[in-house]
Amino acid sequence: MADHKACLYEKYVWEVPVRVTHWVNMLSIVVLAVTGIIIGSPRTLGLSGSDYVMGWVRFVHFTAAYAFAVSVAARIWWMFRGNRYARWREFFPVISSGGRARLWETFKYYTFLNKKAPHEVGHNAVAASAYSLVFLLYIVMALTGFSLYAEHRPGSLMHVVMTPLYTLFSNQGMRLTHHMVMWLLIGFVINHIYSIWLMDIKERGGVVSSIFSGYKAVQRKE
Repeated sequence: MADHKACLYEKYVWEVPVRVTHWVNMLSIVVLAVTGIIIGSPRTLGLSGSDYVMGWVRFVHFTAAYAFAVSVAARIWWMFRGNRYARWREFFPVISSGGRARLWETFKYYTFLNKKAPHEVGHNAVAASAYSLVFLLYIVMALTGFSLYAEHRPGSLMHVVMTPLYTLFSNQGMRLTHHMVMWLLIGFVINHIYSIWLMDIKERGGVVSSIFSGYKAVQRKE
């Protein structure tokens, strides 16, 4: 253990915008999921028609939606401004030969073909690829959500901007898509927590603490 620690040093990996948007996204998803379930089935919790509770639930849902949309937009913008670990290329390792090799090594570990976990400074290749799909789900969630929101005021700027979606989806189809993506994101969150906890134990690089401090324990050869 001592020898392993001697081979590590602290490296600043996750910049402030990465950490802030991570936690804003997390809090927003929790609030959106809870309020979304209530909005979708208010009678389940006995809230239908009780002292304008649904009005407040919808207000909290819409407020969290704006915070989520701004946070996701800021994180996408930072993909073109941040350090190498935040850049958009990190989310598409398949585009380079080195990235494909990292992807294969990590895949072998996750599928029990290799017992040694690859030590990565930033995201491992499998996780980074998954995050690219998650950001796609974020965008779908935001677009369908704001399209549904804009229906209360036909002809408004938001309603006009979302017009292409109204031609692609029926109202019910849009609601079902929005609802389905919510459950996909909930599934991702469960897997995400398990994965980072696993890699924190296996890599001993402080993955969990790094999203608070920005620093990871990195092998000196890096």
